[in-house]
Amino acid sequence: MSEFSTKGYLDMELLRFTTAGSVDDGKSTLIGRLLYDSKSIFEDQLEAVKRASIRRGNEHIDLALLTDGLRAEREQGITIDVAYRYFATPKRKFIIADTPGHIQYTRNMVTGASTANAAIILIDARNGVIEQTNRHSYIASLLRIPHVIVCINKMDLVDYSEERFLEIKKEYTNFAAKLNIPDITFVPISALHGDNVVDISENMPWYTEGTLMHVLETIEIGNDNNLVDPRFPVQYVVRPLSDEYHDYRGYAGRVAGGVFKPGDEVVVLPSMLKTKIKSIDRYMENCEKAWAPMSVTFTLEDDIDISRGDMIAVEHNLPQVTQELEIMICWMNDKPMQLNTKYSLKHTTHDVKCMIRSVNYKVNVNTLEHLHDDLGVGLNDIACVSIKTTKPLFTDPYSKNRRTGSLIIIDEATNNTVGVGMVI
Repeated sequence: MSEFSTKGYLDMELLRFTTAGSVDDGKSTLIGRLLYDSKSIFEDQLEAVKRASIRRGNEHIDLALLTDGLRAEREQGITIDVAYRYFATPKRKFIIADTPGHIQYTRNMVTGASTANAAIILIDARNGVIEQTNRHSYIASLLRIPHVIVCINKMDLVDYSEERFLEIKKEYTNFAAKLNIPDITFVPISALHGDNVVDISENMPWYTEGTLMHVLETIEIGNDNNLVDPRFPVQYVVRPLSDEYHDYRGYAGRVAGGVFKPGDEVVVLPSMLKTKIKSIDRYMENCEKAWAPMSVTFTLEDDIDISRGDMIAVEHNLPQVTQELEIMICWMNDKPMQLNTKYSLKHTTHDVKCMIRSVNYKVNVNTLEHLHDDLGVGLNDIACVSIKTTKPLFTDPYSKNRRTGSLIIIDEATNNTVGVGMVI
């Protein structure tokens, strides 16, 4: 933290990224290498890893040990589903969502990737593109992750061959052409030896497009949020108890899309009543504008009955208001999906009841084939389903807005999240 001020740190841009790869592709080592070479490890952590490496008889520090302890617990179902790690460089802050690579943990990748700006997909240079690569890439595409970084790892085991790198790059590009991934970057690395992770590799002079860290620090994420369609789901109505502010009535929440300014004419859903924004408050200060994903409080010119779950938008650009939706769903529960059974549904700040009316098809995420014969939906399955809600939702297609286009489905009996959905 000594390299930059605390204020500068708080104002720095945040990049969230997820990591995905098959078992033994070197994901643990890569994350460990990123943390180690970016000097984001405490001395006591490093000493513990050194001691553990010596006990195992390793000649070098086993950086995978920085993450494997949590992973072992997680994959036995002991503690957590997704491990989040935080680090920073002088240029940007980062949150890593580290998810298991096994096929039975598809739901974990969906959880970790749902808010990610970027996904790192690891490929073992010896094995090339495999089914797990296809699976992880499809999920990244389904979740509309804007940036995919394909790290072709273990280049040291193929003699740092440019020919092998280009061969895998072509193979992946051919598969990705079937998907909707707007930005793909390829980086040849050796996580074990640190080639092209944080430091430029002397072993691959033929590659000149920057290290993985350079890519993470320079990816343009300013346009990843929808800044075109104004959406403000109301989370909380602010009524201060102090006599000094007895006339204050604010509407707090997180901007889900677009840009709002004081003086803007807006409409409140579902009442369709019109008013103007009087002020936008953030951290006890007035803002000239607010955009996604800022958390702010609006005050309005008129005293309108507004409560949690309502949405503030603009008249010429409204979301879809509907009780019937077609969604892509990833099922996250051991108990199979039940048709025409009541579930709870959470969408932005809106809580309603719903029923799943039909399964339209399932997806084979390895081949991208639509399956119409076997329509039973169980743990880790991804399917297109039709649902009906007890009250109207204010939605956009997920491809247009990841916040207003996503929802979760909850089992009323257990209060467990059983499915995550993306509006088609």
